[in-house]
Amino acid sequence: MTTETTETTETTETTETYADARAAVHEQRTEDFGTVRVLPLDPHADLDVVHGWVTGERAAYWGMTGFTRQQVLETYLHLDSLDTHHAFLTVKDGVPAALFQTYEPEADRVAECYEVRPGDIGVHLLIGPPAPGAGARPGWSSTLLTAFLAYALTGLDRRRAVVEPDARNTRAIARLTRQGFVAAGDIVLPAIDLPEVHLPEKRARLAFLTREAFERGRTAPR
Repeated sequence: MTTETTETTETTETTETYADARAAVHEQRTEDFGTVRVLPLDPHADLDVVHGWVTGERAAYWGMTGFTRQQVLETYLHLDSLDTHHAFLTVKDGVPAALFQTYEPEADRVAECYEVRPGDIGVHLLIGPPAPGAGARPGWSSTLLTAFLAYALTGLDRRRAVVEPDARNTRAIARLTRQGFVAAGDIVLPAIDLPEVHLPEKRARLAFLTREAFERGRTAPR
């Protein structure tokens, strides 16, 4: 899935010090890009940011465009209760920039569509919209994704990243291909209809990126 109480515990601020006091699971600085911090998502504290992103038209393939704040909060509180699925907010130079999720493929519906290997980790990503008047952002998506994959593959000591974007999401597929993911064909993820989560059937493009290929891509001349 790449799945907010009317009770809001704090007001988020999109400033240069967003969530500065929170510990990051991964942090990296690039001279020509800035500092990227990957933080565990706080469903309450990050509600304003996440709700705005996942319900926007540009996030249509995320499947949450009609969700209320309450529904988004409940979705991420449920996710936060799981040991197998995790959400992260990526902050670039103190400004929220992307939403990422990891999951254990064997505990996800994707396990019905391919043979899960030891060391696999599933990944969902949503790059946040540019700030008004920000203009072109060359290298933005690839640098943010590189930072998160460094955490998911190297930081968590995993062998292979697995993605399954909607088969119609050509922009996401092209971005992942540029990042080094290798397509493995289209799959149909079965619908899930449980009290705590509902996911419709989804035709997706399955793709993989090994840690070795990721590391080669990071060190290759540009």
